[in-house]
Amino acid sequence: MWLEILLASVLGFAIYWFVSRDKDKEETLPTEYGWWGPGTRPTPGEDESIRPFKVETSDEEINDLHWRIDKTRLRPPLEESYFHYGFNSNYLKKILSYWRNEFDWKKQVDIINKYPHFKTKIEGLDIHFIHVKPPQLPAGRTPKPLLMVHGWPGSFYEFYKIIPLLTDPKSHGLSDEHVFEVICPSIPGYAFSEASSKKGFNSVATARIFYKLMLRLNFEEFYIQGGDWGSLICTNMAQMVPSHVKGLHVNMALILRNFSTLTLLLGRRFGRLFGYTERDLELLYPLKEKVFYSLMRESGYMHIQATKPDTVGCALNDSPVGLAAYILEKFSTWTNSEFRNLEDGGLERKFSLDDLLTNVMLYWTTETIVSSQRFYKENLGQGLTAEMHERIKVQVPTGFAAFPSELIHLPEKLVRFKYPKLLSYSYMPRGGHFAAFEEPELLAQDIRKFVGQVEKQ
Repeated sequence: MWLEILLASVLGFAIYWFVSRDKDKEETLPTEYGWWGPGTRPTPGEDESIRPFKVETSDEEINDLHWRIDKTRLRPPLEESYFHYGFNSNYLKKILSYWRNEFDWKKQVDIINKYPHFKTKIEGLDIHFIHVKPPQLPAGRTPKPLLMVHGWPGSFYEFYKIIPLLTDPKSHGLSDEHVFEVICPSIPGYAFSEASSKKGFNSVATARIFYKLMLRLNFEEFYIQGGDWGSLICTNMAQMVPSHVKGLHVNMALILRNFSTLTLLLGRRFGRLFGYTERDLELLYPLKEKVFYSLMRESGYMHIQATKPDTVGCALNDSPVGLAAYILEKFSTWTNSEFRNLEDGGLERKFSLDDLLTNVMLYWTTETIVSSQRFYKENLGQGLTAEMHERIKVQVPTGFAAFPSELIHLPEKLVRFKYPKLLSYSYMPRGGHFAAFEEPELLAQDIRKFVGQVEKQ
């Protein structure tokens, strides 16, 4: 008992020293320039026009998909294995039958095209984005520009159900105090954004490109929001150009170089001393199961993609069935880890097959699974704490939505270390990793709450 108290005291003093030593340091990421297109940068400069874009398909594309599904070879799962070994092939057969015989890709393309799509060249890459303006505004008001960034294995399509709640709140029974103009780009190498031709294209380069996109759209100040890679990209934007970011809202954060994370080891016994709430303790402990074992179960893909993404990418780019199993498995256990105990992985408890398969099709038809996986190697291939941005704090107003089924729970104390201007920290009542896709109403509510706090400052 006394040894534990001594250890806690020493650890607390070390944390205090570490935090105090660093609290006044304010750094920003340098705004540099890159060229990620093929070959060398041309002279004169690139075309900066913004071009309308429309998603299209063809009978040939659909027939090829059906042919490949018809040629599928599946092995039976082990008895009572559910989703513990990965995607259960018995349930996969049901999905394939729906995909082959009922899923209407042409109809889904029409749904995708219901929002305006555009492309523009930035640093040698054709950047795809949707730009949705409010259909109506209260007299004398202007919309608040909001950039929303997806992650892996998601896409811009994740935001389709939250967009109307932000751009047209009154029509959905919400207050029109905050009305947004929403911009959702595709990360380069995902869906319709061109992939880099060169090594080194990481989250910082993406942040710079999206910042340039917002300037090109004539937004000098704007809000940004993201989860998964989107949270890191938006964080990097806030680190790079804090004077342009009015507020940052995230539903995930990568906090690696934070001495305070060591408090997790003693948090169950001394959690109150470290500033943890009862809810934090519920979501974090037992630590071995809820953090260590959870990470071991769910991070195998990360090691592959951070080391040799092209190898597995060859198989996934050639097989729509393999691609679907690889992607949809994440929408099961990343939505709720307990879904691994169900034979259907709980997929249809939160999502429709049409929505899930539409997201898969955005990888299949654009052949971007390989380039999307390379983003892991570019960001993690040098090690977890090798990048400059990992030691820079975020000096803009920040909101954090802590969804209870996220892969790892982050207490407010840890979040505030990285984001010292944290204005809003919310324990969400339900939801997991794909917040905008799974719980659009809850996420929209939290974004609106956070923006309200920023606007009152």
